[in-house]
Amino acid sequence: MENKHYFLLREQKTVQVMIDMYCGHHHKGKEQSQKRCNDCQKLYEYALNKIEKCVFGLDKPVCSSCTRHCYQTDQREQIRKVMRYAGPRMLYRHPILAGYYFINKHKSRRNRAK
Repeated sequence: MENKHYFLLREQKTVQVMIDMYCGHHHKGKEQSQKRCNDCQKLYEYALNKIEKCVFGLDKPVCSSCTRHCYQTDQREQIRKVMRYAGPRMLYRHPILAGYYFINKHKSRRNRAK
């Protein structure tokens, strides 16, 4: 049980890191007093909310392997941009998080095939 809870926390951390990487590169200097710009902060809060309230609960697959897309259209497009930018860079900047993501993605696909 704790292992699955840890999975959700790790997924939240992965989203946080990806949004921070994206915002730091694309929106740097907009609001110096904050870690993220307002738009990226809203996307981050939205993503955390969706992870916490996922209908799959603790058996949640990674979002990219999910059969049910719960993000609204605008937020889905924003998170895709973030992931397209940050995803390849995660291997170099956060290899452990990237590794866990790929392992969980593979497990999600394998479980979906059963």
